[in-house]
Amino acid sequence: MRPIIEFCVSNLGHGTEALKNKLEQNMDYDVIEYTCLGNCSQCRFEPFAMVNGEVIAADSAEELEEAIETKIKELEAWDKLELD
Repeated sequence: MRPIIEFCVSNLGHGTEALKNKLEQNMDYDVIEYTCLGNCSQCRFEPFAMVNGEVIAADSAEELEEAIETKIKELEAWDKLELD
């Protein structure tokens, strides 16, 4: 299953816009931008995104990218276990 990565337009100022644009280039991902993801208190303070509905946050956009990739690998491993 393709991971769904969601970004809040209000959070793009934390450096997540470049990350969103980069992830959009990967055809294995569904990347969606919303005007609001309902995490306003978090959105003001740190970069975050949602991966398959789970909030992933970090101190920087670079760390967020790593955390997203780690989460996607976990999901892929889980999917593989379910198929076996």
